[in-house]
Amino acid sequence: MCNLYRMTKAPAEIARLFGARAGEGANFAAEVYPSYPGLVVAEGEARVMTWGFPLVLKGKSGQPLKPKPVNNAREDKLWTAFWRASFERRRCLIPVSAWAEAEGAKGAMTRTWYSLAGEEVFAVAGLWRPTEEWGQAYSMVMVDGCPQMADVHDRMPVVLARSDWEQWLSGTPAEAFALCQTCSSALEVDRTPERWAARRG
Repeated sequence: MCNLYRMTKAPAEIARLFGARAGEGANFAAEVYPSYPGLVVAEGEARVMTWGFPLVLKGKSGQPLKPKPVNNAREDKLWTAFWRASFERRRCLIPVSAWAEAEGAKGAMTRTWYSLAGEEVFAVAGLWRPTEEWGQAYSMVMVDGCPQMADVHDRMPVVLARSDWEQWLSGTPAEAFALCQTCSSALEVDRTPERWAARRG
């Protein structure tokens, strides 16, 4: 599952590339982690939301704990109660420059980055909803991984072709679900020595 990605374009550039309005106050880091702010395109606007739907858990004595960000939505779970309303009515595009997976032995894992060959930014399928805890929040939709990343992870984000952006945003749930496919385009793979658990900026 994806727990780290990069988005290195400015909000105004994303708005232009995605044919959207530029939202105000779009502040986010180039590397996005769960529960951190990230840029999405929803309802015709490029705006910042929190990455991860809040899942409120309870402690042993019943007291509510700090919400956990559920930042990935498996495509085979989209019809379940947790995701269904957002999948049916609130789909978004997540601009991504590259996403990372942890590779290597436990305790010494490094970051391996994946991007779409020849593209500085591409769109990943997302869902969003308003929340009491974090305001508007979003999650990535995940499918089976492609052969290029089989030695690192068995899941990957739904990478949408530009021609499919509108169908994901405005199509029926059945039309959107048909787009939840493993990416067949060539990926660029960057295996780095950077520790997976490196300090967040």
